Amino acid sequence: MLFAALTWQVAEHGPLRTLDERLGRTLAAAGDIPSGLAEFFADLGNTVVALPVLLAVMVWTGWRGRQRWQQWQQWQRECEGEQRGAEAADGPAPVRWWLPPLAAGLALAAVPALVVPLKLWLARPGPPQMADGAHDGFYPSGHGATAAVAYGVAALLLTRGRMRGQMRMRIGNCNSNSSSSNSNNNGARSGAPAAAVTVALTASAALLNTGVGIGLVRRGYHWPLDILGSWCLAGVLLAVWCAVCDRWSGDGGRAVRQEACDGAGPDRTCP
Repeated sequence: MLFAALTWQVAEHGPLRTLDERLGRTLAAAGDIPSGLAEFFADLGNTVVALPVLLAVMVWTGWRGRQRWQQWQQWQRECEGEQRGAEAADGPAPVRWWLPPLAAGLALAAVPALVVPLKLWLARPGPPQMADGAHDGFYPSGHGATAAVAYGVAALLLTRGRMRGQMRMRIGNCNSNSSSSNSNNNGARSGAPAAAVTVALTASAALLNTGVGIGLVRRGYHWPLDILGSWCLAGVLLAVWCAVCDRWSGDGGRAVRQEACDGAGPDRTCP
């Protein structure tokens, strides 16, 4: 809804667009932010920078996901007795460890497929610093959307991997022969660092994208609404990525919790 409202204001030359261009000129002329620092952050939205970062995270999380899947399969083979043979055949869907990294790459590939037609349709002129550019069409910002999707989905890949790893470990503790008090202590000790890492990754991605947006406006490459519109578009892509992974990766919380309850027994409760 916000993206539709912003696009309508840009297309119809609404009052919000007038305020946006006034604010953009003010920020571009401000000397509070060094131009070198602004240029550095603006360059982080370039595909030649964002794509290698995402590829590295995709390879790492894919490798770790395959490792966790193999460990989980081994644990299942060790823990399943003959009496659970029939139940294992009707268990949850197999883990598609390759789906989250693949979907992340497709999400980034979707950015130009969505941004370029919108730019051509709206043909919004750029800031005065871009007056000598070869084309119009600055809404939404391709650099802003690229950075938001690349760094955002990279953070989601890393946090998702840690969350799934912690859940698998808790299930293993729950179904092992160790005492329930030891399992709870292990879960508490491992849960706190995982939560801290998740918060740190989320905050880092948010701050990084904020820096990219400010840098693009400060250098006069885009208007503020161009950046805000690109963030809205990126938010849709990230939401689709989360929905796809939760629905089809086979490693969703529902399947994991079901396995935990199936193996816990009548006198055990799993997280």
